[in-house]
Amino acid sequence: MSTEPIRFDTKIAVLLREDLEPWQRLNVTAFLVSGLGTQLPEVIGEPYEDADGVPYLPMFRQPVMVFEATKETLTAAHARVLSRALPRALFTSDLFTTGNDRDNRAAVRAVSTDDLDLVGLAVYGPRNAVDKVVKGARMHP
Repeated sequence: MSTEPIRFDTKIAVLLREDLEPWQRLNVTAFLVSGLGTQLPEVIGEPYEDADGVPYLPMFRQPVMVFEATKETLTAAHARVLSRALPRALFTSDLFTTGNDRDNRAAVRAVSTDDLDLVGLAVYGPRNAVDKVVKGARMHP
């Protein structure tokens, strides 16, 4: 087994609006990364197994970087991710008032792109492209 550090040429980033409550930050992050895992099989590693042979589900093969930003920085990041056509997931403030996937999708569909009240964004792609998308954000504390 190699002990060389693994360096990824891709990046998974989650960008959260800075004014979210702690429970909202966790909830939004979980929802956002679930979208990436379902559509991008290359981000998922191999299944886990403990020393007793008990199996566990696979997880992302690389770290997820979590950032926070102002509403304005999040809006700018959204425009950048769209212009670069990178795989992305979004979470809007409207989704805090819905309770299921059908209503979540309807809430997003009801608002034009420029009017989305974004509270979270996840993006995956080449490291440098993702870095440009999250420019102006800071690492989540």
